[in-house]
Amino acid sequence: MTTATSPAPVASEPKNALDRFFEISKRGSTLSSEIRGGVVTFVTMAYIVILNPIILSGSADVAGDTLDFGAVGAATALTAGVMTILFGVITRLPFGFAAGLGINAFVAFSVVGQVTWPEAMALVMINGIIIVLLAATGLRKMIFDAVPFQLKIAITVGIGLFIAFIGLVNSGFVTATGAASPPVGLGIGGSVATVPTLLFVITLVITGILIARKVRGGLLIGLVSGTVLAVIVEAVWHLGAAADGNAGGWGLTVPALTGVPFSLPDLSLVGAVDFSFDFSKVSLLAIVMIVFTLVFSNFFDAMGTMTGLAKEAGLADERGDFPRIKSALIVEGVGAIVGGGTSSSSSTVFIESGAGIGEGARTGFASLITGGMFLLAMFLTPLTSIVPTEIAAAALVIVGAMMMAQIKYIDLTEFGVLLPVFLTVTVMPLTYSIANGIGAGFVSWVLVQAASGKARTVSPLLWIVAVGFVLFFARGPIEALFGVA
Repeated sequence: MTTATSPAPVASEPKNALDRFFEISKRGSTLSSEIRGGVVTFVTMAYIVILNPIILSGSADVAGDTLDFGAVGAATALTAGVMTILFGVITRLPFGFAAGLGINAFVAFSVVGQVTWPEAMALVMINGIIIVLLAATGLRKMIFDAVPFQLKIAITVGIGLFIAFIGLVNSGFVTATGAASPPVGLGIGGSVATVPTLLFVITLVITGILIARKVRGGLLIGLVSGTVLAVIVEAVWHLGAAADGNAGGWGLTVPALTGVPFSLPDLSLVGAVDFSFDFSKVSLLAIVMIVFTLVFSNFFDAMGTMTGLAKEAGLADERGDFPRIKSALIVEGVGAIVGGGTSSSSSTVFIESGAGIGEGARTGFASLITGGMFLLAMFLTPLTSIVPTEIAAAALVIVGAMMMAQIKYIDLTEFGVLLPVFLTVTVMPLTYSIANGIGAGFVSWVLVQAASGKARTVSPLLWIVAVGFVLFFARGPIEALFGVA
């Protein structure tokens, strides 16, 4: 991973047409590094094939209908594979695509309380169309350029902390206490009390040592080692899943080599959308507020994620721009359209791509590897389930720590800079939303700069976006004011 303490990749002449197209040598990478990085990105993202169905199939819509778990899983893998490959070919960037966790939770827990599942996915597609138009017209890039350098770096750091926090939570190292204070704590009863969490710690230490010693493939070696240990432990002790009432069991994935590893995918949800909204059951204002929330979450989550990943890969300049940025923003919007069309929810860039970047991925060829493995996962769902969430979580913590090193590029001696940066970095993990962290940073930056007599230094676009975020944060009271159910 390119950080302040590691040298930038050294470019060399392209070796063949593939090398020239993806700029592998130009970016100082190698084919083996791209393959390794693509595999690592898939391994750290593979949990979405299981988690997304858990979220989406667990909620009934206003008609009482639910989505089939297996069909959602197949649609999730299909969408992730197609979008990751498409993104890699068009943008030549090493970013993986899959169903966005923030948006899928919003759809499952809020949207389908007002509309049916097919209607909800139609709204996701509308959100994607709006994102594509904003990107194609250049407005999305203009807003991106209006963001101060300090906030762009803060977004990277915040994403790093967010990644690490996701890893700590997924591993069971950090858990909800159920109390008002403290809301979270260490493991169970203040200690690491389960074998899966212990294996997370072991994998984290092994991976950390390998990276500290600059061992090539350290992340991948750590993930494979941890998975092998997990499979052995499960074969010996039969821990089972925590969902079965076993507090000491595995989280989302039980690392057991059982059954037939091959199954045909159920793609019945592809195309299951409905744009004929029944306004006698849901108001137009409710539809508008749903789309508004989807657009803001999609817009800024992806922008922040791509900025952070490009910076970490050494592909972003001092302004935060990276190669083919307009194409990247357009394709990201297409991900929402495709995700809605397959009923897997909006597909977006995953921050877990940082794991592959940390393994050396610098081009879109790594995305081809990641996408191909997702397409394979449609048929090999049992094998996809072997890597436990607790093991993949160790890689997320390592990558999060690396990304947080970017904080050294920000001069924090001025409080007018410190406060927005602090809010950006902390609100992301504490609210489990990149968009919330960016919004807190934007609004506080505008207010502090204006109150300090520096209003003219703030871009008009940033003012507009800040106002939009104020509405975004206050959408609950606004809906209540207008009587939206």
